[in-house]
Amino acid sequence: MGALDGIRVVQTAAAAAGPMASRFLADWGADVICVEYTARRAQLAQRRANPQMTGRRAIVSDIDFNSQNMNRNKRSLTLNLSTDAGREILYKLLTKSDVLLSNFRPRELEKFKLEYETLSKLNPRLICAHLTGYGRKGPDSDAPGYGPIAGDARAGLLHVLLAPGNEPAQLPVSFTDFLTGLSLALGIMTALFVRDKTGVGQEVDVSLFNTMVWAMSNDIAGTLVTGQDRQAVSRRDRANPLMNTYRTKDGRWLYLVGLETNQTYWSRFCQAINRSDLEHDPRFESPVTRMVDNQAALFDILESVFATKTLDEWRQAFAGAVFPWAPLQNLPEVVKDPQARANDFFVPLDHPIYGRMEVLASPIKLSKTPATIRTPAPESGQHTEDILGELGYSHLEIEQLKTENVI
Repeated sequence: MGALDGIRVVQTAAAAAGPMASRFLADWGADVICVEYTARRAQLAQRRANPQMTGRRAIVSDIDFNSQNMNRNKRSLTLNLSTDAGREILYKLLTKSDVLLSNFRPRELEKFKLEYETLSKLNPRLICAHLTGYGRKGPDSDAPGYGPIAGDARAGLLHVLLAPGNEPAQLPVSFTDFLTGLSLALGIMTALFVRDKTGVGQEVDVSLFNTMVWAMSNDIAGTLVTGQDRQAVSRRDRANPLMNTYRTKDGRWLYLVGLETNQTYWSRFCQAINRSDLEHDPRFESPVTRMVDNQAALFDILESVFATKTLDEWRQAFAGAVFPWAPLQNLPEVVKDPQARANDFFVPLDHPIYGRMEVLASPIKLSKTPATIRTPAPESGQHTEDILGELGYSHLEIEQLKTENVI
């Protein structure tokens, strides 16, 4: 039994944040119905026929892995919401549902007559979860918003990563979207909890921009208090040489953190790199001397030390030495990581077309009602007739809706 068995979610949201939010709910047993627009079917077919259109140019596959990641455990209904008949179907569906999850901009909610004031009259228990790029108020409420611009760029993340002399980084595809999807799922779960107490639904409002400003809390909080800016500096100029990255002999990288103030970690680290002399060197005997007085000297020493061995050799040297560090792993190393495997980060899925494959598990583990993967991502419109049948439409009515391009 899933944590959300009996809960129906209608997802009209496309892109990534909305589908990921509803995937969390689907993994816990909710019946998630993806409403896909008939006009988008050709676009989806073209995208799936050209894997490079996924945006991940370095990873090419005949399998639409993005869809498999975001849309498993869901059903698909194609619907033309620009028609009265299409909206009537959606209204019928929402009278029997618990959550509407949309990423329509405010003017689109009005266009499709999906404002909360309208829908709450149809179903007072309905929770309307709205996802936008920049928020539902203000001058940019109707501006098109995507993760890389609304989150990565506008929220300041790329700015604080921009070291002098470097070009702006390109963050992983859907980085902002997936974090926002998690925020949206949390908002929906909270609204469901409140509804259990009050019997009444409400609106949930989450934006890409707001979520990433929140994710930047430590830096943004400082700016709110002081008005000061923060920008990345070169590795050598960072204030803390023990919270830094270092290149190894084979051109790989590793990351140290937390050694600056913990004397036990500092001692273990010095022993592990075979430089016990550093532990009692007067220049580095305290956090202040390590981080402030002699920061540059310590960085230069460590830069030279780490260049003497390969990453694998440093892994062996650090085995059993308990202090915080990590290698900068590539993606094949991540999926083979024994710690990830031990904690079930990846789970098998039997796909009717692609056969047995691995997919990412939910990162949230519940002991009694765990997330499950029951079905692969649906084909566009795969469940249209089934869902309409559940709503009471006859076979003849369904055929007529097809003729009228409503479904």
